[in-house]
Amino acid sequence: MTIAIVGATGLVGRTMLRVLEERDVACDALRLFASGTSAGRTVETYRGPVVVESLEGANLSGIDIALFSAGGSVSAEWAPRFAQAGAVVIDNSSYWRMADDVPLVVPEVNAADALAHKGIIANPNCSTIQLVVALWPLHKAFGIRRVVVSTYQSVSGAGQKGVDQLTDEIAGRTPSARITSHDVAYNTVFHAVAELDAASEEEQKMLRETRRIMHLPDLPMAVTCVRVPVLGGHGESVAIETIKPCTPQQARDILAESPGIVVLDDPANAVYPTPRITEHRDDVFVGRVRQDTSVEHGLLLWVVADNLRKGAATNAVQIAEYLTAHA
Repeated sequence: MTIAIVGATGLVGRTMLRVLEERDVACDALRLFASGTSAGRTVETYRGPVVVESLEGANLSGIDIALFSAGGSVSAEWAPRFAQAGAVVIDNSSYWRMADDVPLVVPEVNAADALAHKGIIANPNCSTIQLVVALWPLHKAFGIRRVVVSTYQSVSGAGQKGVDQLTDEIAGRTPSARITSHDVAYNTVFHAVAELDAASEEEQKMLRETRRIMHLPDLPMAVTCVRVPVLGGHGESVAIETIKPCTPQQARDILAESPGIVVLDDPANAVYPTPRITEHRDDVFVGRVRQDTSVEHGLLLWVVADNLRKGAATNAVQIAEYLTAHA
């Protein structure tokens, strides 16, 4: 098997490489692609040193799985080329997520959808991934009538630019790159909003993707997405209205038995998920499970995950593992 990473020198691309190594994903050859400025660099990998290639003029034959994290414009142009050359593309950009013939997959929720691919599989938004991992077991057990979610998203969700802006501002430097015109340090900011009374693109992504992954096209949802001055790890405050009654302890028990979830819920002893706890971890962490008495069958959850791992790289690698296991 030959695995390729497109966008191999970016934050998510580097994490994909690390996850492949940690999970000991077998491959006979590893190919790394990046922009022209990175092409020619040698990267040490678990398959030995690999020279980064430019996409332009590359021979794409012989690649079995291509993990893409190079932005929507690159995915739009190059994912079909890789697929036509025989690869299965697992794309981390938002470009293919709502395409009818491209599966949108979180393995703990809808892994079998990946098998219906036509050469391209979409990796969901980082915030969507951790949300549906937590929602799915509760939906199977009790049914979900409505979801209200507010995110606390780290700056690494915006890539290296976000990390650079925050670290520069904390150090008192003029940022070398910006993800917003506002200061990020010691502040909270929203994702870009195109017009008055409209949801941001990030909020729309979470709504559309959650419905699609869970096969609940009419699920009522209210979403607010906020960027916070944290380097890594996304938090989410989630309010769920279930169809059948569900106690907090029932929810804890079901979540604790579900794949990919760790329950940390002893707030009296300050035990609950935080971004620092989830760093470099592949699980979705859930805590602060409690009753929401404002509705008949209400639950409140606090959901945290490493957005570069489960929110991007790990989810993509898990899809690749599922495909090879079912080849």
